[in-house]
Amino acid sequence: MASHDSRPPALIVAGPTASGKSLLALTIARRISGTIINADSMQVYRELRVLTARPSPEDEALVPHALYGVRPASEAGNAAWWRGEALASMQTARDQGRIPILTGGTGLYFTALTQGLADVPDPGPEARAEARRLLAEIGPEALHAGLAKVDPATAARIKPNDRQRVARAWEVWRGTGMGLAAWQRRTLPPAPWRFFAIRLDPSREDLRAAIATRFAAMLTAGAIEEVRALLAQDLDPALPAMRAHGAPELSAYLREALSLEEAGRRTELVTGQYTKRQATWFRHHDLAAPADTEILLTRFTQEKQLPERLMQRIIAFIQQRD
Repeated sequence: MASHDSRPPALIVAGPTASGKSLLALTIARRISGTIINADSMQVYRELRVLTARPSPEDEALVPHALYGVRPASEAGNAAWWRGEALASMQTARDQGRIPILTGGTGLYFTALTQGLADVPDPGPEARAEARRLLAEIGPEALHAGLAKVDPATAARIKPNDRQRVARAWEVWRGTGMGLAAWQRRTLPPAPWRFFAIRLDPSREDLRAAIATRFAAMLTAGAIEEVRALLAQDLDPALPAMRAHGAPELSAYLREALSLEEAGRRTELVTGQYTKRQATWFRHHDLAAPADTEILLTRFTQEKQLPERLMQRIIAFIQQRD
């Protein structure tokens, strides 16, 4: 990295679920006095420590962590909210003389920092409630037809059966008076930081094994009790937290609609499908601006040491040496 670049440094550790991101980030953070900042859209929810495999209290005690469990399940997060919180956490780390290490599997969160993000305002609770009510009453196709009349530019980009995106587009139009496509033409700039991006890409076989091991560990750690407590809040099932991997399946188990074995099988299946989509996304999107560095690790497990060559590249990046 050129020595004249005065932007402060930050690291990105990205990859699919169960690829070893948290362990790698923790190992690096302990070597360089880093602060780990969550970049996973589900790990922000307070009630989902077990289901989302958040860092343990013991790991959190080793180095500072930020943006884990900071939002109630009753409030949907989004990339714009996360970006603002992440920038504040990064500045706090810098003020403390620490290096921010952004860690997670939500690719949109990373690009919201490194490439900018559409500046879409919060449409408000009334617009959100209306969108969910209409979705339940008339279905996504009819709501899409209504959207096409008031915001044809956005409707043209969305499939009529895409429930989540149709509802999101409707609530933005109702809450702001302007269509989502129009808002997306107004972008927030890239964050004024230098980014060194590490992308983990383990084999499908390794991921499948890790996912199976993870679900078994979640059951031991109290996943069923966590889902029971979540259901007791009687939240809108459309909320992101209610769709966390394992939540719908263990909910069905608690209703005696599925055996625990079948709930586990389905959880592992949907998690595996999600990791495939994550890996595809990361292969087709740049994590950092073209002038920044990105490297690829095929695997990082507890049995392997952090490659010293990688550590030296990180240190050189922080110190602005080529």
